[in-house]
Parts: sequence; structure tokens; C-alpha cells
Amino acid sequence: MEHWKTTIEAGNRCFSEGDWVRARELYLQALAEAQVMFGRWPDHNMAVAAFVISHHNLADLHLALGQPEEAAENLCASHERLLQTLADSQRPQALREIALHHSRRTYVELLQFISEHGAFPRTARLLGATQRHAWQGPTVKPAGHGRYYH
Repeated sequence: MEHWKTTIEAGNRCFSEGDWVRARELYLQALAEAQVMFGRWPDHNMAVAAFVISHHNLADLHLALGQPEEAAENLCASHERLLQTLADSQRPQALREIALHHSRRTYVELLQFISEHGAFPRTARLLGATQRHAWQGPTVKPAGHGRYYH
């Protein structure tokens, strides 16, 4: 997890300095590591947060580059993975609870994004699917404390 933190922080510095190419490389590196850690790291909250943060930082980068559809793709990928985790009864209950907790935030982030940048094909498909299945509700209890992204 320390390597992921170092990588994401370096990406954030590059982003702040306007070094978009290096920031993208570092964010992609952090995302790859977070994808491997997802569901495997002993601290499920940190693993899920790392995954979400990596996607959201890439989305911010794409917005800074004037690429809102690519930003939408990252936001959707993050939210969709959490929904898939929630639906997977083979996953540990603790991981599913954390996924539920974070999915609430990623859902709000998607709604905020759409209100500012409009809908794109993937956001429309994903949120339409979410709303169609909302009546089923998750089968896990919400997790405890909150986390801010970025």
C-alpha cells in the first residue's frame, strides 16, 4: 500500500505542476496496483479507496485536458466495479460492506459529474441499470466511517 500512496502522491504533484503526461503515467501505475490489491489487501477499506481514488484522479486529469467522456469512463469504471463487488456473493462480507460504503460516494460523484458535464453513453447505461435495480437493494449493511477522495 505504501508504494501506491507514493505513486498517487507523485501523480498529484505532477498534476498540480501541469505535467499532464507524467501525472497520467503515475495515475495509471497507481490504478494498476490498486486493481491488483482490490479484494486482496487485508485492509479492504484502503484497497477499495485506492481503487476509487486512482480512477477519480484519472477522471480529474481528463477533465483538465478537456476530455469529459474519458473522465466519465473512469468514474463509471470505478462505480461499476463496486456494484459488481456488491453483487458477488463469493466476495467476503467485509469487502462487500466497504464496496457499498464507497459506492454511495461514487454514485454521488457520477451525479455531480453529469450535472456539470452532461451525460455520456456509459453514464446513461450505468445509471439506468442502477435505477432499474435499486428496488432490489444491497444485501449488506453499510460500513462505518467516511473517506474523502483525491
